[in-house]
Amino acid sequence: MVGLGNPGAQYARTRHNAGFMALDVLQARWGVGKARSRFGARVVEGTARGAPPGVATGAEGAQRVVLMWPQTYMNEAGRAVGPARGHFKLELERVLVVYDEIDLQFGEVRVRHGGGSGGHNGLKSLTQALGGADFWRVRLGVGRPPSTDSEVVSRYVLAPFAEPASEVRTLLDRGVAEIERLVFEGGSS
Repeated sequence: MVGLGNPGAQYARTRHNAGFMALDVLQARWGVGKARSRFGARVVEGTARGAPPGVATGAEGAQRVVLMWPQTYMNEAGRAVGPARGHFKLELERVLVVYDEIDLQFGEVRVRHGGGSGGHNGLKSLTQALGGADFWRVRLGVGRPPSTDSEVVSRYVLAPFAEPASEVRTLLDRGVAEIERLVFEGGSS
């Protein structure tokens, strides 16, 4: 499970770090322990337990998980994720990536298996490093600024959320619910 974002306190609560923020919620919810530095990322290995009500659980109601926050900056996330995938011997379809999506309205969450990068540089880096795009994605809608100018878009995603904290938490909770559904029930497109 990979959360996309940028390292450093200046990016901690920005739209571009929505993927990091979702994994932070899961780390606390599942009680999987503290992250350690590996592969150029913060990595936690553990067992996800306690599927939320309404989510069927797999064998014994628990799943082995690896949570990963690449510390390479988003545009080079593949440098960390590629070696980690090799180390854990994961099939590409067992990789799940959670990230901000400007092409979705704020608050929308969509799940997808495979597909293109949609111009998202983090996805481009992952696709190249992983040798394909057939991984799961949980897309967290952060909305789009009223411009297509790349500098305006960059400033927008690198700025803190302007929405109330309660609405940001609702977005993260929706994303986490989809991640848990995939983890405990398995993927279905």
